[in-house]
Amino acid sequence: RPPGGAAGTLTPEVPSAAPEASQQRGPWQAIPGKGLTPDLARHGDSMRGQPLHKKHAHNHTKHRKLRGPDWHIAAIMLDRSIDAIYRRLPVNREYHVPYLAGYSTDCTQIYIDKDLPRTFLDSKGEIIEIDRYLLLHEAVEKSLIDTLNLRYQHAHQIALRAEQAAVRADGVSWAEYDRFMMKFVKEMGGEKITHIPPDLDLKPYIDEHDDEVLAKMRLLIKHSRARHKLHLSKKLAAAKKRSSKRAAAKLAKARS
Repeated sequence: RPPGGAAGTLTPEVPSAAPEASQQRGPWQAIPGKGLTPDLARHGDSMRGQPLHKKHAHNHTKHRKLRGPDWHIAAIMLDRSIDAIYRRLPVNREYHVPYLAGYSTDCTQIYIDKDLPRTFLDSKGEIIEIDRYLLLHEAVEKSLIDTLNLRYQHAHQIALRAEQAAVRADGVSWAEYDRFMMKFVKEMGGEKITHIPPDLDLKPYIDEHDDEVLAKMRLLIKHSRARHKLHLSKKLAAAKKRSSKRAAAKLAKARS
């Protein structure tokens, strides 16, 4: 998407002649006499005249300042923003999560349901990776709830629009993406939900005012915390056992 322009696919352009001084050059264009801009330079001639891949060129190069205003609407800047969230928030796929995704109470982890596939095949035959879109949604939603004390319903609407913008910026059909997601939504009371995160934030479920669902959630979290505590105890006991064995081996070696 060109800065400030309509939605579209970024395409590297190699002008045959140097542009006029007044002509604005986008971050995806070649510089006459200098080749491609830093984000495309390492991809060589194969990138010339071809649309950028969904995993944009900057994923393979250093994050350098783009040429041209970076405050305009641009798909590559949105992509970089999601990358920045990825570096700060790990994604955990070890649990069942009602309604596909959630977050820990202290916002140190984003949870995505373990049974949700990481990719899907769209109508163009392209493999679409979905974790980054869910990560963006949950990070925005949690930030708005914690920082501005918004209700879940309001924060969710804003997060949903951000998720939609990211999906469309990558050239993916929102309708196809949404249909795929709805196939895997799990509701409370279903047989598939047995092991949920011990520190899952219940704020979204509290704001829905569904006491029956909330009671089930709290019971599952109680069981999950008990399992987590038992697991940690076993790990600690195993670590102590290994430590004592090492200490005994050192003592035997010293005596010999």
